[in-house]
Amino acid sequence: MSASSPQPAGIPFLKGHGTQNDFVIVPDPDGLLTIGPEAVAALCDRRAGIGGDGLLRVVRSAADPAAADLADRAEWFMDYRNSDGSIAEMCGNGVRVFARYLVEAGLAKPGELAVATRAGVRTARVAEDAEDGTPGEVTVGMGHVRLPGPDGIEVAVGERRWPALNVNMGNPHAVAFVESLDHAGELRHAPLTSPEGVYPEGVNVEFVVDRGPAHVAMRVHERGSGETLSCGTGACAVAVAAIRRDGLDPAVTGEAATYTVDLPGGRLVITEHPDGRVEMTGPAVIVAAGEIDARWWATLVG
Repeated sequence: MSASSPQPAGIPFLKGHGTQNDFVIVPDPDGLLTIGPEAVAALCDRRAGIGGDGLLRVVRSAADPAAADLADRAEWFMDYRNSDGSIAEMCGNGVRVFARYLVEAGLAKPGELAVATRAGVRTARVAEDAEDGTPGEVTVGMGHVRLPGPDGIEVAVGERRWPALNVNMGNPHAVAFVESLDHAGELRHAPLTSPEGVYPEGVNVEFVVDRGPAHVAMRVHERGSGETLSCGTGACAVAVAAIRRDGLDPAVTGEAATYTVDLPGGRLVITEHPDGRVEMTGPAVIVAAGEIDARWWATLVG
C-alpha cells in the first residue's frame, strides 16, 4: 500500500464496564456485521486484542433474526457473547453497560428504556449524572427468578464439596455458601457440579460468604469466561439464594427483600419482589472509544 493510498475505514468500538465486568462494545445498528466466535475471542483477548469478559453488539432488534420478534417491545438488541465466543442468554452487568452506551450515544434518553436480550426484554432505568459529572447508576429489571431444582445439587473444588441451589435468572447458576472465598480456588476452570448432566449447557458457579445482615460477598466462575470480577445475573442469583436461606422469601412474606452483594469489582444492590421480579442497581461506565484496525478486522472475519 503506497503512502498516498487511503487507509481502509476501521470498525468503531467502545470499552465499558460494570463493577469491573468489562466489555468490548461494537455498534452495528443495521445488523451489517458478522462476528463469529473466533472474532469475538480475538477481540476479547487481553494481550492480542482489545480485552474484555465479553462482547456487546448493539443492533436494532428488527435487524437481527434473534430479536426480531421483540422489536415491537424494544428497539435495541443486546447481542451478548462470552469472551470465548459462545453465546449467552443474558448478562446483567452487560445490560447496564449497554443502556449506558445507548444514552451516551444519544440513542436513548436517561430514564426508563427497554433492551432486548436472548432471555427476553429487560427494562433499564438510567439515572441522571451527578453534578460533578459522575455517571448515574443503572437499575435493571432482571426478570423473574426461577428455582428449577432438582434438590441434591453439589459443587466441588478439590476435596471440598458444598450443597448448591439451582437458580435461573434467564441463565443457569449454582450458588454455594462457603466458609471462605479462598475455598473456591483459582476458578479459571469450571468447578465440578453434580449430579452429572444437571447442567448440559454449562453453568455459572457462585461461592458466597456472609458480611453482615442482608450483606454477602461472592466470587464467580462464569461459563465461557472463567473467573470475572463481577457477574450481574450471578449477584442476583446469590441474593435470591441468601433470601431463601434466611427465610425471607418475598412470595411468602409479601414484602420485598433487598440484599447488598460485594463482588471483587464493586458492589451491587439486589431487590426481589413478592411476584418474583428481581432488580439490580449498580454503576456502568464507558471508558474509551476508538476504531478496530480494518486490516486486522479483515483477518478476523475474512
